[in-house]
Amino acid sequence: MAKNIQSLERAAAMLRLLAGGERRLGLSDISSALGLAKGTAHGILRTLQLEGFVEQDAASGRYQLGAELLRLGNSYLDVHELRARALVWTDDLARSSGESVHLGVLHQHGVLIVHHVFRPDDSRQVLEVGAMQPLHSTALGKVLSAYDPVAHSEVMEAERRSFTGRTVTAADDFEAMLDLVRAQGWAADAEETWEGVAAVAAPVHDRRRMPVGAVAVTGAVERVAPGGALRPELIAAVRDCARAVSRDLGAGRF
Repeated sequence: MAKNIQSLERAAAMLRLLAGGERRLGLSDISSALGLAKGTAHGILRTLQLEGFVEQDAASGRYQLGAELLRLGNSYLDVHELRARALVWTDDLARSSGESVHLGVLHQHGVLIVHHVFRPDDSRQVLEVGAMQPLHSTALGKVLSAYDPVAHSEVMEAERRSFTGRTVTAADDFEAMLDLVRAQGWAADAEETWEGVAAVAAPVHDRRRMPVGAVAVTGAVERVAPGGALRPELIAAVRDCARAVSRDLGAGRF
């Protein structure tokens, strides 16, 4: 019988540990929980970090799961309830809007894209599943920051980098923008992250009425927001899609 490889067993144990309980753990927490010397634990964490399976918070030094696990887990995504419930509705949204549709969740102080429906034309496009987007400047991120207390805490504690001249970074201005998002039920990004790109997003809730993600339509600013104003029919379509996914998750009517 072949022997198990101890280093792989330890790495797997670390990933399981990071997947449960607290969102982030320090080196001492990990080494103590697994009964490993700090040097041994650090070496394994360093390898996992280099491969993208683990990420380390620069400020606290604590570790958490990395987005690379999602890139390898497409088979998991197929049965992930949020994505599964959103498949039909996001396909319909892309078809009716003529634009790309993204489904995002909170992860690593940002938005992790867990589903992407291509714009229904013949243009060359890149699949963005597994990509990360900033919380403070994207429509998806603003929605999560407005409705998810954890996302709100993370975005207010982090540095809000200016990507374009339109990015809102000041704390008071950003809080005011989140108040508006909550009041209207949707968020926009008009060239605040990428020049020439605009988006509109709405929140998805689960059966407990908790925010579990957000759905967005993204496209060229001249199509999504011609003349500087978002197309009302796009806003309505995104909100309808988010409500439909929420209902399928058991949230009832919103």
